[in-house]
Amino acid sequence: MTPSAATRRVLVTGASGFIGSHVVGALATSGWQVRAASRDPASISATESVQRVAMPNLRTPADWSRLLKDVSHIVHLAGIAHAPGMLPDDLYRRINTDAVGELAQAARGQIERFVLISSVRAQAGLAADHVITEQDAPQPTDAYGRSKLEAERLLEASGVGFAVLRPAVVYGRGVKGNIANLATLAQTPMPLPFASLDNRRSLLALENLASAIELVLTSTRAQGEIFLAADAEPISVAELVTAMRAGLGRSPHLIRVPTGAVKRLMATFGKEAEWERLSGSFVIDAAKLARLGWSPRIKTPDGIAKMMRP
Repeated sequence: MTPSAATRRVLVTGASGFIGSHVVGALATSGWQVRAASRDPASISATESVQRVAMPNLRTPADWSRLLKDVSHIVHLAGIAHAPGMLPDDLYRRINTDAVGELAQAARGQIERFVLISSVRAQAGLAADHVITEQDAPQPTDAYGRSKLEAERLLEASGVGFAVLRPAVVYGRGVKGNIANLATLAQTPMPLPFASLDNRRSLLALENLASAIELVLTSTRAQGEIFLAADAEPISVAELVTAMRAGLGRSPHLIRVPTGAVKRLMATFGKEAEWERLSGSFVIDAAKLARLGWSPRIKTPDGIAKMMRP
C-alpha cells in the first residue's frame, strides 16, 4: 500500500508499544509520514518519516488539536491491555472507551479514516464452541471486552470515517501475557504435559496485523466496517509449544497427561483462567478481511518459531 502523491500523515497512538512500534515502522516503510504519539516518545526511533510526539494522559479528557494538525488518518492503539482482576471497570471505560469517543469527535470533518484497533474480546469470551465471524452478536465477557465494544459504538456514532479491526491474540518478539508465559515454559528443558491438547486457537502475527492496518487505512470498501483478523490457520497448544521449541532448536519434548489431571494441577496454583485459555477452542474466520484483499503472509508455526529465535 502506497500513499498518494500528496503524502499523507497518519497519527499512531500508543506508538511505542508492542504493536505500535512495529506499525510505525511498517507505515513509514510504506511511504507514510507518521506522527508517532507515545507517553514515552524518546523510546521511538525518529526518522525523516517519523515525528515523535507526547501522548496526552487518557485518564482525563485531552486536547487533541496539536496532535491532529495536518493529519489525514488515525490508527488508535493506545489503551489498557487485558489485565483480569487488576483494574476497575471505570478505568477501562475511561481509557479504552471515552478517550476513543473524544478523539473521534476532535477528528470529525478533518480525517479520511480512523482505524480503531479493538479486540476479538469485544465479540466473545475466552473460548467458543463454533467458528467466530462478524455475523455473531457481540458477547464480551469482561470489562476489557465491554470497553472495546463500547469504543467501537462511540466511533460509529461520531460521524467520522472509520474502520475497526478485531484482532486475535497478537504474537511476535516482545509479546507479553499468556503467549509470553507459555514461551517461558518452552524455554525450560522440562517435558511439558500438553501432547493431548489438540484444541484449536487462532492467533495473529504482528506482521500480519500491520498489513491489515495498512489495507483498511485506505480501502474504500473498509469504510464503516468491522473486521476480524487472524492468521490463516488456527493452532493447537501442542503445536504451539512444538513451534516454540523448534525456534529454539529443540525437540518438542511433550508428554501425554490426561487433561483432567492438568486442569487440577492448574487449579491448584490458581491458574483456572490460564487453563481455559490453553484448553479451550477459539477459532476465528477472517474471510471478510480476506475478501478485501488481505492475505496473511506469516503462517503461525513459522511466526512463533521466528519469535523464539535468539
